[in-house]
Amino acid sequence: MDNKTRVLIITQEMNPYTELSEISKIARQLPQHIQEQGMEIRILMPRFGTINERRHRLHEVVRLSGMNIIVDEDDYPLIIKVASLPSTRMQVYFLDNEEFFKRKQIFTDEEDKPFADNSDRMVFFCKGAIETVKKFGWPPNIIHCHGWMTSLIPMYIKNVYKNESIFQNSKVVYSLYDSTYEESFDESFFTKASINQLKPDDLADYKADSGVRLHQGAIAQSDAIILGSESLKGFKADDKPVLDYQSIETDDYLEKYVDFYKSLAVEAE
Repeated sequence: MDNKTRVLIITQEMNPYTELSEISKIARQLPQHIQEQGMEIRILMPRFGTINERRHRLHEVVRLSGMNIIVDEDDYPLIIKVASLPSTRMQVYFLDNEEFFKRKQIFTDEEDKPFADNSDRMVFFCKGAIETVKKFGWPPNIIHCHGWMTSLIPMYIKNVYKNESIFQNSKVVYSLYDSTYEESFDESFFTKASINQLKPDDLADYKADSGVRLHQGAIAQSDAIILGSESLKGFKADDKPVLDYQSIETDDYLEKYVDFYKSLAVEAE
C-alpha cells in the first residue's frame, strides 16, 4: 500500500463534533494516523443539529451542494459543508438537510425514544455520501464505514453503484459496533432503502424473521469486517477477513487497522 492509497472514512460520529460512543474516538484518530503515513483521506459524516457551526467553523461547499436525494419517493436537498479538523491538515465533509438533521438530538428524542424517521435519515445519508464521493471525482481504494447508520453503504456500492468506474477498485470495510436502532425499524425500511433500480427483495441480507438486521446485511455485503466493540470479540465470518477487537487504549491499535488495510490490498493483486 503506497502513498497514493485513498481511504474514505464514512462515519455517523466523530470527535470533537459528536461523542456518543467509541466510534467518535476511533473515527478521529484513525484518519490522522493514515494521513501521517502519506495516504490520502476523505471523511464524511452527518451534520447533526448538535454540531455548532460557528464554533467548528463549518461553511457550505457550493460546488458539491445542490443535489436532491430521493427517500420514499420524496426529494430532499443535500447540502455539503466542510470544516478543518483542529491541529491537523484534514477536512471533514458534513452532509446536511434541514428535515433530517436540524433537530437538537441525534438518534433519540428527549424521552430517549428513537426517532421514527431514523431509517429515512440513514438512507439519505448513505446515498448522499456515495453521490458526494462521485462529485469529488476521487476513487477510493478503501471505503471504511463506521456505525449502523452507514450499514447500507456496502450494499449500495456492491449493487447500485457496481458499474461506476470510481468504485471499481474499492474494498469496503465495515466496522461492527454493538449499538443499533434497528429494533425501531418496520417493514417500510425495505421499500425506503430500495433506491434506484433496487427492489425490496434485493435487501434480503438485511432481513431476519424478527425484522431488520442492519449489521447482518452490512457483513454480507462488505469485503472485510473490523470488530469495533469489545463485546463482539471473537466474532468470525466464514467467507471474509475479520480484524478482531483492538482496544483503543493500546498504543498499536491504529497500526493494526493499517496492517489490515494492507492485507486487503495484497488480496486484490
